[in-house]
Amino acid sequence: MAAQKKAVVGPLVGAVVQGTNSTRFLVFNSKTADLLSHHQVELTQEFPKEGWVEQDPKEILQSVYECIERTCQKLVELNIDISNIKAIGVSNQRETTVIWDKLTGEPLYNAVVWLDLRTQPTVENLSKKIPGNNNFVKSKTGLPLSTYFSAVKLRWILDNVRQVQKAVEEGRALFGTIDSWLIWSLTGGVNGGVHCTDVSNASRTMLFNIHSLEWDKELCDFFEIPMDILPNVWSSSEIYGLLKAGALEGVPISGCLGDQSAALVGQMCFQEGQAKNTYGTGCFLLCNTGHKCVFSEHGLLTTVAYKLGRDKPVCYALEGSVAIAGAVIRWLRDNLGIIKTSEEIETLAKDVGTSYGCYFVPAFSGLYAPYWEPSARGIICGLTQFTSKNHIAFAALESVCFQTRQILDAMNRDCGVPLTHLQVDGGMTNNKILMQLQADILHIPVMKPSMTETTALGAAMVAGAAEGVGVWSLKPEDLSVIIMERFEPQIKVTESEVRYATWKKAVTKSMGWVTTQSENGDPTIFSSLPLGFFIVSSMIMLIGARYISGIP
Repeated sequence: MAAQKKAVVGPLVGAVVQGTNSTRFLVFNSKTADLLSHHQVELTQEFPKEGWVEQDPKEILQSVYECIERTCQKLVELNIDISNIKAIGVSNQRETTVIWDKLTGEPLYNAVVWLDLRTQPTVENLSKKIPGNNNFVKSKTGLPLSTYFSAVKLRWILDNVRQVQKAVEEGRALFGTIDSWLIWSLTGGVNGGVHCTDVSNASRTMLFNIHSLEWDKELCDFFEIPMDILPNVWSSSEIYGLLKAGALEGVPISGCLGDQSAALVGQMCFQEGQAKNTYGTGCFLLCNTGHKCVFSEHGLLTTVAYKLGRDKPVCYALEGSVAIAGAVIRWLRDNLGIIKTSEEIETLAKDVGTSYGCYFVPAFSGLYAPYWEPSARGIICGLTQFTSKNHIAFAALESVCFQTRQILDAMNRDCGVPLTHLQVDGGMTNNKILMQLQADILHIPVMKPSMTETTALGAAMVAGAAEGVGVWSLKPEDLSVIIMERFEPQIKVTESEVRYATWKKAVTKSMGWVTTQSENGDPTIFSSLPLGFFIVSSMIMLIGARYISGIP
């Protein structure tokens, strides 16, 4: 006779993790931080034009409901009582912009994703309005004027979508990042939904003053954004409202963090100087700077890390943002067809163990930190007749590591005290080749937690710790010890430096491809590029075509 499963002891906390590629719902034991069950749904991305990236807000919302219901079903099958779920936290892709109608609950336009590049002309026009000796945008927000952030996406929508203009004129429009859209919808929507965000997400809009922790009238006037469409800003850990439908109806939503802040919390980086790097669609290295707002001199962002309660002090972080990390693997799978699954890239890379002089700069959305260069585009260089899809796969993984090295170098210079190891998380960290490459290129140990769902864990922690919930202690002595897998550097420093220097040379070649954008959003490319660039491009297309068609 099979032994009965032991009853799960302790209150449970759920976490919605709404990412660029997928939505997940995970449930943790608040006393042990053990993951009990989860469900994941992959999402569609739409590319209406070159450089445009959109998602359907209704599909995102429906995926959240589906993940919650399916996870609850799995818990019931495990004889776990779902009435023990005492709170839900929300983690989300941060700068992605949604506008919806508060009377109908319908989105007024697709969500414009953080990677989207259509706003480059908007950025160029706004840049001309900033006084040369007083960059009040950066001093108030900690952010460079870039296509990355919500304010310019919102400005573009207001300029180009008549349906949105009309809703704003009639007082029907609400704006938010994905967390605001989800919390408003989950807490009732048109029937009393709560229109709010937390400080970590607000700090990514470019409309939020990170010193006063309020929406800033001067910034809103600069971007010509009506303040009445903005959500109320709350802390990262308090009860926003109750879930109004589904298996968990009545459970409070009591935690909200942008995905990278959630990972910082989930990695227990509560002390000044602690840092983590998350490998997802993009790559994001955050260093906790405590209650000090540290401004970078080397291309990093200053951002709000978290605020763990209405009356608690705010904590800040320095952040290095890489636009394309896991997205390069998806590109090799979906666009070139040289792998059938994302996991296959590890096998291809392992088979050769080297890029054989091939270097990949995946600047599909320009370059983020430390360059902030929107004119860059992706290149693969150093190709020979010997180059195979295995070498390109290896170079793709190596490109993620080189980009991380650049932002780590910048962070070390800004902080003054070099990191002695790097804590990592995110789906890509399951790739052991990538983790070993990262240790080799950084030449410091890379520390990967045995439980890689740190973004979800962070969202659950702040939800469970909220006043009025109180089932998760954030006292250092009560936090679970994280078991780490350690990757030590295995190559000489000289080899690491040569490979890194060569990659940086490739980065310079990727810049300056796009000069302007026409009215319809189509890029205009420099016509004076060397012939070698076009030969490389042709070879890339040829290799892709050969592998897609099965020619050896």
